[in-house]
Amino acid sequence: MIDLTTLADLTPGICSVTLRTHGIDEVVRISSNAGLAGIEWGTDVHISDSEAAAHAKEATMAAGLSVLSLGSYYRCGAFEDFGRELDLATALGAPRIRVWAGELGSAEATEDQWDAVVKDARRIADLAADRGIAIAFEYHGNTLTDSPATTLDLLNRVNHPNVGTYWQPAVGLSDKQALESLHEVLPHLVGVHCFSWGPEGERLPLRNRKLLWQTVTDVLRGNGKDMDIMLEFVEDDLPENVLNDAAFLHTITLGED
Repeated sequence: MIDLTTLADLTPGICSVTLRTHGIDEVVRISSNAGLAGIEWGTDVHISDSEAAAHAKEATMAAGLSVLSLGSYYRCGAFEDFGRELDLATALGAPRIRVWAGELGSAEATEDQWDAVVKDARRIADLAADRGIAIAFEYHGNTLTDSPATTLDLLNRVNHPNVGTYWQPAVGLSDKQALESLHEVLPHLVGVHCFSWGPEGERLPLRNRKLLWQTVTDVLRGNGKDMDIMLEFVEDDLPENVLNDAAFLHTITLGED
């Protein structure tokens, strides 16, 4: 029998970038109506300053939702002032900041560029730790986290307890390949971005990759570590498709589908 006491809790959430054309209150309303439990607020549109961050925090909490993270566009290796991201995350009440592992794919980056990303990641991880905030790399093409092997290499080089990684299925991978990549980074995983895209990046209903996402959530629950799993992009960017995808996400995070 499965020991239910060891299964992880999965929090179904959404990235605000999914609803980029909607204001903060609308994002919260749609997310709440969809039965989601939390929001990763992005700095691309919604969290532009401390006032917006405070607004988002208040609206999110008032709806009974949680702030899951600050989705920043900070590029490690640039050694820019990280104070803005920290101040926004603090005003938002975010427990984590998402950052990007440089500006080049792993194959294109020189050793000096790798070293810069590592050094900067350690720097900002220390700064964030002082405020009780974690750091997570975006798992994405055209960065040093463009494959499981390079992600593990980067995390091993950074070697900081305050740094983990997100995961998402890279575009064009089969279900089998995507699951293999998940298993490889699983020990360092702190969150998942959830979507179903076709081989050419076309956005599909989440249920179109039902077997993949059922298996992903089974793996995550069995891993014993509570995890946020956040919708990121839906078909045609429509709020009604947030509702459709959230319904499916809700069932698989509970192991009901």
